[in-house]
Amino acid sequence: MPQGKPDTVPDDGLTTRQRRNRPLVVVHTGAMKGKSTAAFGLALRAWTAGLPVGVFQFVKSAKWRVGEEAAFRALGDTHRTTGQGAPVAWHKMGEGWSWIQRAGDEADHAADALEGWRQIQRDLAAETYGMLVLDEIIYPINWGWIDLQDVVDTLQARPGFQHVVLTGRNAPAPLIDAADLVVEMTKIKHPMDQGQKGQRGIEW
Repeated sequence: MPQGKPDTVPDDGLTTRQRRNRPLVVVHTGAMKGKSTAAFGLALRAWTAGLPVGVFQFVKSAKWRVGEEAAFRALGDTHRTTGQGAPVAWHKMGEGWSWIQRAGDEADHAADALEGWRQIQRDLAAETYGMLVLDEIIYPINWGWIDLQDVVDTLQARPGFQHVVLTGRNAPAPLIDAADLVVEMTKIKHPMDQGQKGQRGIEW
């Protein structure tokens, strides 16, 4: 794809403009860091293009404060006061299920995750957002808390113009097959290899 141009153009009856402006399903997967960071970068571009942004965080604790959340809340405030950009909504779907222990059993967390997915389905049906970031949703999908086929079917049937980005390790094959753009983050080097812990401004 030199200079952003496709190598081939399918004979699908679409004009260049129609093909260019199709809403996308994007998957960021792989073992390396950067999956969510890249998704938030896409959301930032969407905001500047005037697309309402909805972020749904599935695994990070509701008590964690990540830099992207503060930045996007500020962008939402900017839109409300100046009209620049677009509305922003940030939803935290749980209490940090994957890496830290919280009160409640697995059934509670599974129910919370499923209700989060149901809200996403309602928002997709209502065309609430132009860009949805489903941050780390692949984990509860792989744990069986959210039905994989339901996710695939919902994304394929979504109405209107809605980009959807899903992040998390080990994206299942049906989700990869259904996506328009898939990125796998692989590690070449990482400071943790030398015993360095995560730091503010890089990991959060």
